[in-house]
Amino acid sequence: MPVTSDCHLHSSHSGDSDTPMEDMILRGIDQGLTTMCFTEHNDFGFPESPDTPAGMFLLNTDSYLYDLARLKEKYQDRIRLLFGVELGLQPEVLRENAVYAKSYDFDFIIASSHVCHGRDPYYPDFYEGRPEKEAYREYFESVLENIKKFSNYDVYGHLDYVVRYGPGRDRDYSYEAYQDILDEILQALLDRGKGIELNTGGAQSGLKDFNPCREVLKRYRQLGGEIITVGSDAHDPRHIGDSFGRAADMLAECGFKYYTIFEKRSPEFKKI
Repeated sequence: MPVTSDCHLHSSHSGDSDTPMEDMILRGIDQGLTTMCFTEHNDFGFPESPDTPAGMFLLNTDSYLYDLARLKEKYQDRIRLLFGVELGLQPEVLRENAVYAKSYDFDFIIASSHVCHGRDPYYPDFYEGRPEKEAYREYFESVLENIKKFSNYDVYGHLDYVVRYGPGRDRDYSYEAYQDILDEILQALLDRGKGIELNTGGAQSGLKDFNPCREVLKRYRQLGGEIITVGSDAHDPRHIGDSFGRAADMLAECGFKYYTIFEKRSPEFKKI
């Protein structure tokens, strides 16, 4: 397996998973992974709903770190375990995110957009009453806004996450349809020394491609982008390392020779 590091994982420390961390680790070892980075959710200001009660995505980081440290020692001869977080960005919680990101010695921080102007794109009401293209564009504009306002992270996660949940998903979606805003996003990331993530979780949602799609990956590489992590976004053991062979082929096709792992916030490049 050309990619042996899964750098986007959730366990029961995340509000949307009930899998013990040790179960995730044992599955990763069985899959032949050499590195796993847990990136538990922390989303300040996540909108409440019947499915997402208040505080569901606020991470008890001390409990998470204790569990990880215990298991890191237990499995130190079998796999490298890293301490990450997936930080949900919104302009309204800039200060909370800034303080939090400095409060722990993370190995890796993924910045993600799970909320767009106070609404969750997971739900149909984000798309109702307007063309799908308008909703997608609003999402991308909010990503760019976040990039311009917050900088303490290493890569931006699943850049076109919104297409997982739109009415047509990625049926009519393409890089070319949003080239102006996507190019601005990619250039803003490069200007700030940030990378992106190839997130294979889109395969679980029935997408044709991963997040972001291959045309975005190609464009990022054309613009000079080299920092790219690979993550399954697994919330249970079944999806750990999901489609990593296909992901490696896609990266090579897009011109990448290496993928990236972060430890102590420093990039480490691994040959594909």
